Amino acid sequence: MADMTIAGEFFRGIVKDNPVFALVLGLCPTLAVTTSVENAIGMAGATLFVLVGSNVMVSALRKQIPPITRIPMFIIIICTFVTIIDMAMEAYTPPLYEALGIFIPLIVVNCIIIGRAEAYANRNTIKFSVVDALGIGAGFFVALVAIGAIRELLGTGEIVLFGLKLISIPIEPATFMILPGGAFMTIGVLMAMVNYNKIRKARKGA
Repeated sequence: MADMTIAGEFFRGIVKDNPVFALVLGLCPTLAVTTSVENAIGMAGATLFVLVGSNVMVSALRKQIPPITRIPMFIIIICTFVTIIDMAMEAYTPPLYEALGIFIPLIVVNCIIIGRAEAYANRNTIKFSVVDALGIGAGFFVALVAIGAIRELLGTGEIVLFGLKLISIPIEPATFMILPGGAFMTIGVLMAMVNYNKIRKARKGA
């Protein structure tokens, strides 16, 4: 704990322990919802809310939860926050809620959420658990938005966010990019770039 810093824990979740590109977690929603930047932001925001809420509760109750029941208790806590965000999105952002569909309730079984509860929040203070959740959530956000932007731009020739056209390029849209195959290809290329950069930095430091 003495070697941990708030900034270090936050940026670790974005770069070193990025849930998609480094830990390779949460690929199911990543593949499914990144057909557009808008969907990516919605999923990342919902996941961030659940991450922060569950990390805080798990950290606060970690000394009261018996080890033998910790996983069921973690799931109950996660379910509570997923229900809150599910109902909030259905009430206030119906189009986005419809677009994300079943993947909002499925946040309950997202490996990122349960993984951070078990590996981090269950062993650290509330302060660092919040920072960890924010960092991992930000890393998930960066990954989803990057993938969504590439797929939407190449698949439709433009990026539209909440009805506002942000970018438009004069290309023949590649429909393949908004299909599952396009998701696999985009994630594979981005992962290769991230890993190449890590190897290059490691060789420089050697």
